[in-house]
Order: sequence, then structure tokens, then C-alpha cells
Amino acid sequence: MKHPSPSLEEVHQSVDTRSRNGFFRRLLAFMGPAYLVAVGYMDPGNWATDIAGGSKFGYTLLWVLVLSNLIALLLQSLSSRLGLVRRMDLAQASRQTYPPFVNFVLYGLAELAIAACDLAEVLGMAIGLQLLFGIPLLWGVVITLLDTFILMAIMRGNVRRLEAIVLGLITIIGLAFLSQVIMSKPDAGTLVTGLVPRIPNTEALYIAIGIMVATVMPHNLYLHSALVQTRLFSRDRRGILEALKFNVIDSAVALNLALFVNAAILVVAASAFYTRGLHDVTEIQDAHKLLAPLLGSDIAPILFAVALIAAGQSSTVTGTLAGQVVMEGYLGLRLRPWLRRIVTRAIAIIPAVIVILVAGEEAVGELLVLSQVILSLQLGFAIIPLIHFVSDRREMGEFAIGRIVRFLAWLSAFVIIGLNGRLVYAEIAGWMESSATPYIYWLTVVPACLFFVAILVYATVMPLRTHRRRHILMPHKEQHGAMDLNVDIRYSRIAVTVDFSDVDENALRAAVSMGDTGSTIILFHAVETPGALVMGEEAYDRETSADRTRLERYADEIRRTGRSAEVRICHGEPRKVLVGQVAESGADLLVMAGHGHSGISDIVHGATIDAIRHKISIPMLVV
Repeated sequence: MKHPSPSLEEVHQSVDTRSRNGFFRRLLAFMGPAYLVAVGYMDPGNWATDIAGGSKFGYTLLWVLVLSNLIALLLQSLSSRLGLVRRMDLAQASRQTYPPFVNFVLYGLAELAIAACDLAEVLGMAIGLQLLFGIPLLWGVVITLLDTFILMAIMRGNVRRLEAIVLGLITIIGLAFLSQVIMSKPDAGTLVTGLVPRIPNTEALYIAIGIMVATVMPHNLYLHSALVQTRLFSRDRRGILEALKFNVIDSAVALNLALFVNAAILVVAASAFYTRGLHDVTEIQDAHKLLAPLLGSDIAPILFAVALIAAGQSSTVTGTLAGQVVMEGYLGLRLRPWLRRIVTRAIAIIPAVIVILVAGEEAVGELLVLSQVILSLQLGFAIIPLIHFVSDRREMGEFAIGRIVRFLAWLSAFVIIGLNGRLVYAEIAGWMESSATPYIYWLTVVPACLFFVAILVYATVMPLRTHRRRHILMPHKEQHGAMDLNVDIRYSRIAVTVDFSDVDENALRAAVSMGDTGSTIILFHAVETPGALVMGEEAYDRETSADRTRLERYADEIRRTGRSAEVRICHGEPRKVLVGQVAESGADLLVMAGHGHSGISDIVHGATIDAIRHKISIPMLVV
């Protein structure tokens, strides 16, 4: 596969860090991406679990937040490492590694996670507007359709400006909750006991799982691996090591801010509700209503609502970027940011509006919980590929993670997947017990879960396989007489297929060697974007334009050898379009480069060479 276009191309390497002198100035140049990621760890979907944990069990589950934050820091550092070293985001690396069908499933799950997170942000914003201004939830949900366009207009491709806006929103959230923590006057001695790991009962376990699921956000892993590529730095060993160091510091500072916000929510809930015997405060609206009388301050609920709006607003901006990264990485499909925003937000708004209209505003809390369950389904599908990619020494070289980090990463993955599995199992079991027709779930939900488990197992095992060419022993043919090998054939028109991967140079070198200075090398490339597959030659997207530019560079290299060169772009599946195009070109030799796939991989990856060699009438050289 060719190397993909840069992640978030409009801001790729737009922040030059090379001219900054001094440790702190260079650190500030690198800091920023983790703040855009950190807001996802304090979005409105986290609030319900933190409030429930604090009101029901006091400070007991505080340690779960700390553990979740440590796991998040580890995973985000791996994500930034992938982007800095391989210069690919997680979606691009997955597309390069896994077969199309698996990638389609991974893409669908990633989009589902983004939509679920956006649903929580929509509801959080709507609740905040209702609490602060008395706007009905339904109208608040509709208003959120327009909430990010102003920020996107301000941003206009300037990632530093966006980082500053989000940092400002984080500051508002932090100050709001710092004030509420001071007002709630928590008992410091009791609070410290919450750092001791313990689970009092099954209900506490369920809430602990919810806290961890809400804290470790899957779409942030895609986003972080793309955002770190907005920095331009020296690509030598020292430059990469420095970039890795500064991004770890960036992640540590940003995620600890997120930890403070989540811990503050839990502490306020514990101090205001649990200590007064109010153990059933699980709804955001109830928490807001009780803050003023319990804390003795009318400003507390106002700060609560302002923080909720800021959390929803900041999270939704980064959700748009995450959606862009996932769509471009998996599909190679680019949409304008405003169109991407409308699509994502519409997917989130439609179920919210339906639930409010059908079940009323009291069902919003359940919808928030459902969004977190949906998020839990996606976590493993993002974490496992990430660990594989940063462990691969062939791609990462000396920057691949070591054994200790790898062990901690896999341990975190299995803990998260295990907890998520228990959460999903409990949810499905509850649905079956409360349903009069449980067999419907056996026919729909259970098979779907088994399918996703199979995909997860495949995603875990597949990268561990080493693709080796199979050497087939053929029976020796008895020779009769001497062979005439004194033939000097030079081809005049040589067709070469290229895909902008590492094997292109081998194919071009072979093509040049097969013709003299009077020959013509014809470069072919098939564009396989969704637009090209649907519209054929009528499609002319950004990838087509970029591919033509790359082909012209190859052509210039060939012309330097004294040979002529032609460039031809095809649209569609290579096996179907290349045969006719090569025939029309009048080529008398076709040169193709193999990628080493065999067996099942040929079926999965397409077996382009075998499909073409049986349909052409000219000699074919496979390099």
C-alpha cells in the first residue's frame, strides 16, 4: 500500500519547533496536542459516573480515577509515539496492516464511538443550557447543532489558536470545580483513604467499571496520533527522542488536569451528598439542584452549569477532529470540516431528539449511560492495534517500546477489555431478564457480540503472524540438448504499476534496465478512494491530485536516465482497470512489484498480480 496523505493535512507540521531555544521554550512549542485530547477525559459522559460514585460510596472509588488516569497516560504516550516515529495516525496504520473487511469494521466501530461520545456532549450541553438559562432540553439539543461552527470559524486551520481556545475552556472547568471543592470542605483524612484500592460490593464494581470506561476514551487514541504530527522537528535520532520526551510531559500535565476535574466531581459529590446520607444522587440535574442548599452558596450551581457547558463545548470540537482523522485514515475520504461536523452531530442529535420526544426528559440520564456502554465496546479495537504498531521493530526501529512498557500496555488492555466485557455482559443479561421475549436478544445481540469478539481476536493475532514466501519444490525437467540463451531483447514501451510504497524503487529500477535510452516508461497508478470506486474517471478528489503529483516526480527521475516517461491515472479497483489501460498504452512489457502476500493474504489483499497476469498478452516481469 502507498504511504497515506499526512494526517490533518491542512495543519500538518504547521508548528515549527526547531527555532525555539531553551528547554522551556521548546517544551511550550510541543505542548498543546494533549490538551485537545484531555478534554475528552472530562466530557459530560464522565460526570454521571463520577457523581454516582461519589454520592453512593464517598471517596472510596477515588483510586479508580487515579488508576484510569495512569492507564490513559500510558496509552496516550503510545499513541503520540506512533504519530511521531511512523508519521501515521492510528487509523492509517490500521489500514496499512489489516485487510479491507477488518478495517471496515474497525472504521465503523470508531465512528460509532465518536457518535456515542458526541451524543454525551450534546446531552451535556443541552443540560447545561437548561440549568443555566431554563431552556427546554429539546431546544438545547437543537441549539447544539450550531455550537461548534463559531469556534471552527475562529480556528480556520490554525491549530495553535484551537489549542488556546480549548485550554481556556479547560481553565474555566478547572476553576469552577476548584471553587466547588473549596465550598464543599472535604475531610482531607477521609479523602486520602479513597486512594486505597478496594471494591465494597457488586454495585461499586459496576460503577468502577463505568468510571474506567468513561475515562479511557477510544477516539482520543486516533486523535492524539494525528495531532502530534502538527509539530515540525528534526527527523534525526536526537530530534525524535526530544519530541517523544516533550510529548510525554505534555500528556502528563494535560491528563493530570483531567484527573483533577474528574476527582473534583467525585469529591464534591462525596462531600455534598454522601456525607449527608443522599446516596441516590446519580443524575446531573439532581446534583445541580442540591448544590445550593447543601453548600450554602447560590454560585455553586451556576459554576456547575458553566463547567458543564464548557466541557461539552470543548469535547465536541475535538470530536470533529477525531472524526476527520478516522474517516481520512480508514477510507482516504476527505470532507470539509463543516460537513463532517454536520454529519457527526446529526447522528448524535437524532437519537437524542427521539428519546426526549418519546420518553421525556427524564430518560436523558439513561441515554447518557447507554453512550458510555457503546464507548466501552470500541476500546479494545483501538488499544490492541496500537500496542502492536508501537511494538513492531521493523517499523519503529529503535523507538519500539521495550518489554516493561509492552507488558504494562498489554496488562492495561486486558484489564480494560475484561472490565468492558463484564459491563456488556451485565447490560445484556439485564435486558434479557426484563424482556418478555429474550429469544430476540439471542438472535440479534448475542451473534453481534460474538462477531465483534471474533474481529477482536483476529486483530490481536493477525499482526503476530510473519508472512513468508513459500518455496515450492518443482520436479526437475530432463533437458534435451543445449539451450540458446544468446538473445538481447530491449523493450520500447514498458508499463510499470506503482502504489507509492517501498517496493516502487525496485520496480522502476527493473523497468529502466529492460529498455535503452530510446524507450518509454509508462507509469500507472490506480486511485481506490470511495469516490473513484463509485464515479470512476469522473472522480477527481484531493488524493487523485496528490497521486498525479507523485507520479510526475517518478517521471522526472526516469527522464534523468535519458528515457521518456508517461503518467497515467486509473480510477477503480486495480485488478479491473489496469488490464485495459495497459493494453491501450501499447506497452510491450509490464513490470509489477510483489508485496510478499501468500495464501489467505492473497485472498484478503486482492492478489492483483495473479488477477492481471492471466488477462494480458504481453510479457510480465514481477519484481
